Amino acid sequence: QVQLVESGGGLVQPGGSLRLSCAASGSISRFTVMGWYRQAPGKQRELVAQINSRDSTNYADSVKGRFTISRDNAKNTMYLQMNSLKPEDTAVYYCAGGIGIPVTWSWGQGTQVTVSS
Repeated sequence: QVQLVESGGGLVQPGGSLRLSCAASGSISRFTVMGWYRQAPGKQRELVAQINSRDSTNYADSVKGRFTISRDNAKNTMYLQMNSLKPEDTAVYYCAGGIGIPVTWSWGQGTQVTVSS
């Protein structure tokens, strides 16, 4: 099974930027869909952004125009560029890769993003 490892989280001021990376132990081209999810304290995990094997993307309304998801199959890495960060973006961010129908998901361990002044 391919292992996924997130990095790039941290503390940033409101209006700042972060770039999250999700590195895979094997080829990510096997994933028909990949995504970033987040979970804030006391809340359910929610979808942030997804990208499929044709590089088609979709975003949660709350991050549209601020976040950009991308994948580099040659580097076996997926990214989430986050701009204009808000305190409400504070959460643990998880990357995931899905294979098959129904989809079987592989998850990373998560990286903390804190937006605070």
